[in-house]
Amino acid sequence: MANKIRCGVIGYGGAFNMGRAHANYITATKGLELTAICDADAARTKVAAEDFPGVATYNAVDDFLQDPNVDLAVIVLPHNLHAPVSIQCSHAKKHVIVEKPMCITVDEATKMIKAARKADRMLSVFHNRRQDADYRALREIVVEKKLLGEVFEVEMWGGGFGRPNPNWWRSSKEISGGHFYDWGAHYLDWLLGIVPGAIDSVTGYFHKRIWHEVTNEDHVQAIIKFSSGCVANVQMSSIAYAGKPRWWVLGEKGAAVDKGGHFEVTGDFKSSGYPATLHVPYKSDSEWKTYYTNISDHLVRGKELKVKPEQARRVIAIMETAEKSSEKGRSLNLPTETEDAQFERTD
Repeated sequence: MANKIRCGVIGYGGAFNMGRAHANYITATKGLELTAICDADAARTKVAAEDFPGVATYNAVDDFLQDPNVDLAVIVLPHNLHAPVSIQCSHAKKHVIVEKPMCITVDEATKMIKAARKADRMLSVFHNRRQDADYRALREIVVEKKLLGEVFEVEMWGGGFGRPNPNWWRSSKEISGGHFYDWGAHYLDWLLGIVPGAIDSVTGYFHKRIWHEVTNEDHVQAIIKFSSGCVANVQMSSIAYAGKPRWWVLGEKGAAVDKGGHFEVTGDFKSSGYPATLHVPYKSDSEWKTYYTNISDHLVRGKELKVKPEQARRVIAIMETAEKSSEKGRSLNLPTETEDAQFERTD
């Protein structure tokens, strides 16, 4: 294994400055080195060269991939470009990190995984919000300390009432994938960390009612039935005049409700026969940088990769299946649950 992994970032757009954020994570991580930045806009690569003096800059992915000083490519592009550029990077024998969501369709995700495997290179997705302060507190409650017992009902909510920006690609379904493919990708990744088992079916309800100047849906919902019997209801909206807690979780021994800053956890925790309520605070901060620490540990020291592409493919499968379910008006099986065995055999 290499002592240091040389990294390049593809996409240095101004929105959120995520290209710069990834570059900063790389430079702050032992075992990683920032060597190149690529963006189609020459004005953005000029900014990149000022932000990170000495790095090579490119305005075409083809030129970037010819750089022998790039071992790993980080893709920070609009969602519809994730799959083709990821596959192109794998073909060029580069390790790949893709911003979330992984891509738009399960077929794209499968092709990305196969391309990385064929090249014998890593593929991972930047599900950094596994390290968010609230989610880490909830995982401690549900998974580590098992305060709720077996979870059988989960509700997750995100959104409000607000007009999407009609001039931004994130409001375009063709480019973004749709309303679910922004925060919904984080929510579903969180859910699968709390309820990791197989999924029997997904039922979707998608609405287009108010914001007709954009092509994304106004309100999306997925009801996910797990083989364990647990049911999750995940909703994202831009037309909701009233909100709900981000998390509402029921288990056989207790319940956890997000109160903003802490979880209210109710249950018979001391077997006293009387209910008790705990106030469990969020963790002190979010630790997004640990994602890159694991990438370095995996590539330099051979440790297990924490965000595996197959996990990210399940997130895409839920979103895509929810939309198809809404169109057909019935529940559907999750492709990754019925096709994974064949996928493994034929790879």
